[in-house]
Amino acid sequence: MLTDWDRRFAELVFMEAKKSADNGGLPIGSALAQGDRLIASGHNQRVQQGDPIAHGEMDCLRKAGRQKSYKGMTLYTSLSPCMMCAGTIVQFKIPRVVINDTENFGGNAAWLRSRGVEVIDIQHPDSIAQMARFIAENPALWNEDIGE
Repeated sequence: MLTDWDRRFAELVFMEAKKSADNGGLPIGSALAQGDRLIASGHNQRVQQGDPIAHGEMDCLRKAGRQKSYKGMTLYTSLSPCMMCAGTIVQFKIPRVVINDTENFGGNAAWLRSRGVEVIDIQHPDSIAQMARFIAENPALWNEDIGE
């Protein structure tokens, strides 16, 4: 079930994705929250930093710093997580993930569910449109990001 703060953080990760795109990067944003309290947010910076693992989720988790526990936390992401990011979610035992877009990239939602993570796919129209536009305009960069 979506809460008001789920909707607020879904908008935040969309804006993080837009920030990345506006700076020449891939439009993928992420946020980590505990209930209605934002812990950190970030966005994909692979292009901006020349760092192949600076995905949106990784940037967010890096900014969140060390956490003794992720119990009760939710990771929000504008695009379904890749295997690297999904593995990190499972490794850190993040119990809940809210995804804005599984349409442009199916990612690993089913795999996360199979590992006991609650996954909510909200089909955020602006996130879906933003990513579809990016893929159409930047196919080589998109394929690089997903390892194609």
